[in-house]
Amino acid sequence: MSGDPPVPEPPAFPGRRWLLPSALLDPAQDSGTGRPERRPRRTARDWVVDFMCFLFAVAIGLLGVDTVSKEVALPDAYAVLDQVLGALACAAVWLRRRWPTGLAVAMVPVCFVSATAGGAGLVALFTLTVHRPFRYVAWVAGTALLLNPLFYWLRPDPDLSYLGAVFLSVVLTGAIVGWGMFVRSKRQLMLSFRDRARRAETEAALRAEQAQRLAREAIAREMHDVLAHRLTLLSVHAGALEFRPDAPRAEIVRAAGVIRESAHEALQDLREIIGVLRAGDADDAGRPQPTLAALDGLVAESRVAGMKVVLDHHVTDPANVPASVGRTAYRIAQECLTNARKHAPGAEVTVTVAGAPADGLTVRVRNPAPPGEVPPVPGSGQGLIGLTERATLAGGRLEHGPEADGGFEVRAWLPWV
Repeated sequence: MSGDPPVPEPPAFPGRRWLLPSALLDPAQDSGTGRPERRPRRTARDWVVDFMCFLFAVAIGLLGVDTVSKEVALPDAYAVLDQVLGALACAAVWLRRRWPTGLAVAMVPVCFVSATAGGAGLVALFTLTVHRPFRYVAWVAGTALLLNPLFYWLRPDPDLSYLGAVFLSVVLTGAIVGWGMFVRSKRQLMLSFRDRARRAETEAALRAEQAQRLAREAIAREMHDVLAHRLTLLSVHAGALEFRPDAPRAEIVRAAGVIRESAHEALQDLREIIGVLRAGDADDAGRPQPTLAALDGLVAESRVAGMKVVLDHHVTDPANVPASVGRTAYRIAQECLTNARKHAPGAEVTVTVAGAPADGLTVRVRNPAPPGEVPPVPGSGQGLIGLTERATLAGGRLEHGPEADGGFEVRAWLPWV
């Protein structure tokens, strides 16, 4: 658990990618400014659509050639120029994805000069509507609509009246713009679905990371509570053996047994914690977590270590205390006994546990002033901070502080739910 694996980028749209437009498959196409950050590669669908647009432009251009041939007053040179511009405009349709705005703007004067370029102009306007915001479309389409009456005034259609030709051009322009806006809105809806899925994936990854962080913090608190208790027992008995080498053999044997047992228990606890870190689930631990019923054993263990501990147990129906509440109460008592052993060696510690389902569970640990002067312990106070946080997470509260006679008291209340 040294580092979390990177979250894979979710696929834009699962399925057959060749059936979708490249603008949907490339996330850089929706930069918020209406302009792509880079040109996407065409999909098979794009090639088919581009070819159909080219055929459409050529078909309209051929109709334009027939119309040009019927214009009696049109000079032959101008008719040739009209058809050349129309052919070039049809060829330029293949560039509509690379330069949609430039092509649409260029088609406005070209379509005003050439009747055979009308199909390419419609394709360019449709492409502009699909790939750019409406303000671009409004300028280009508005300019084309203003020039159309002048175009048909200068070059009347041989098959339609003036008003009929202008009306048809307005209808075609409106239809192309409306169709393009529909396609653009549909694509933006699909892009919004993709962004929502991506945000949901990111939020899920963040929640999982937060859950892992909280689990690590909980494991760290357990490690502090458990190992601090065990190692304090080791320190007390090792110190007794160091400063009293002439102690009776029975006392030395008892202290060595406590050291051996405490070291064994510390290794067991450490093995369980490492197992949790590897498995990622606290339920995989080998031994059950301590509850309120294990408080008697904790007090007995402290007494064997040489502490003077008085347990005052007044809990109504202790068998029905919730496991989480009992475990929190056990950890509070364990940490308080550890602190008393370090900061008030030789003082008598009183552990009072009382409560009922309607009143909650109260844990009170008090020790008087130590008999002699005790040197300060580095890093003191971290355990009490952890206990306060543990009690708060359980829905309770914890208070601690020195008393007037020099003693120290820890008071905790936990909800019995």
